[in-house]
Amino acid sequence: MNKQQAASISILSNTVLVIVKGITGFITGSVSILSEALNSAIDIVASLMAYLSVREAEKPADREHPFGHGKFENLSGMVEAVLIIGAALFIVYEAISRVIHGKSISIPMVGITVMAFSAVVKFTVSRLLHKVAERTDSIALEAEARNLRMDVYSNLSVFAGLILIVLTGLTFIDSILAVIVAAMIVSEGVSIFRRSLWGLLDIALPEEELRIIHEVLDAHSDFIKDYHDLRTRKAGSERHIDLHLTVCRDESIADTHKTMDSIERELTQRLPRCKVVIHPEPCTHHSDVCPSECYWLRIKKGKTNTSP
Repeated sequence: MNKQQAASISILSNTVLVIVKGITGFITGSVSILSEALNSAIDIVASLMAYLSVREAEKPADREHPFGHGKFENLSGMVEAVLIIGAALFIVYEAISRVIHGKSISIPMVGITVMAFSAVVKFTVSRLLHKVAERTDSIALEAEARNLRMDVYSNLSVFAGLILIVLTGLTFIDSILAVIVAAMIVSEGVSIFRRSLWGLLDIALPEEELRIIHEVLDAHSDFIKDYHDLRTRKAGSERHIDLHLTVCRDESIADTHKTMDSIERELTQRLPRCKVVIHPEPCTHHSDVCPSECYWLRIKKGKTNTSP
């Protein structure tokens, strides 16, 4: 399953749930169910944005976007986070309003059944999106999967709260649950916003991925003098790496190119969707090893680069 298909499933499931929960919320008068319906409505918008951003991010680089379209996923994640936080604030307002006016709940068993159904659906879709996001390294799908996972917890909270209302008759529990759901939604929204913002600000790749880059470069120490000016960033699911290599000044362009190809190939194998730019530089007379000896010493040691 590709990213667009996964996003389509999320759109369909959220559309069904918002209709079912919206009708149930009006029938029962439960603000917590209505808050979940609103949350699912926001999820539809977010799912559509995830679908469109993934489709846009998959486009190859062009004249107007020479570095590709990967940041569309980051932008989608930020907008989704703002929508999530806005929905949470509306839920808090509605919950307080219900407490002030003392509105009751009718036919709570219908709400209990619907919330149980919603939790199962959201859990299933969240697992699916998470697997696809991991395999494709999609920030947009990951944001959507995490949002749905939080929805599972909030659905279960409302489910348990409605049972308590049936057992105790205390209807204000409904508003308390709505506020708790809103707090969970705000927390998730802030997390998604922060992660998406990092991508737009060209934050360096995480330490674990930087370690892999250094391992690959160090493995080619027989063919390069050193490397420097290493810069990394991430745009959506794309990783961008550029660096300078110092090579023997007497080495042929063909041998230098083979070394660069070997490094690029290994980085791409270990880091998915990786785009590498390498700038070769000749060593100078100020190097620890005499420039005229660099290449010939490797020949004597039998360490010339024979990579295709």
